[in-house]
Amino acid sequence: MKVGGKQYRVEEGASILVDRMRADEGDKVDLEPLLYADGDKSVLDAGDLGRVKIQAIVTGHEKGKKIHGLKFKPKRGYKRRYGARAHLTRLEISSIKAGARKPASKAAKEKDDDGS
Repeated sequence: MKVGGKQYRVEEGASILVDRMRADEGDKVDLEPLLYADGDKSVLDAGDLGRVKIQAIVTGHEKGKKIHGLKFKPKRGYKRRYGARAHLTRLEISSIKAGARKPASKAAKEKDDDGS
């Protein structure tokens, strides 16, 4: 699936950390699938993914591990320290559904019946 410009491999029931989302805790969000593989049976790629739906529940917002940085230039007395923590959202994948294909429209059925 794809969230925030990054790709993640998920399974139903998995919990993942992604970049901060605007959704509140407890909200259900729909995610964008990139590739769907169902064991040995089937693999769906970009053309067939309109049938795949991924839903997740926002379980909380967290901060990531602190990153420390340092700038230093020797013989000049220049030192700068900085730190940053990423703002993250924890998602729990509630369902991954590969739905059936939509029924054909009436116009398509009539065309098939005519034999043309």
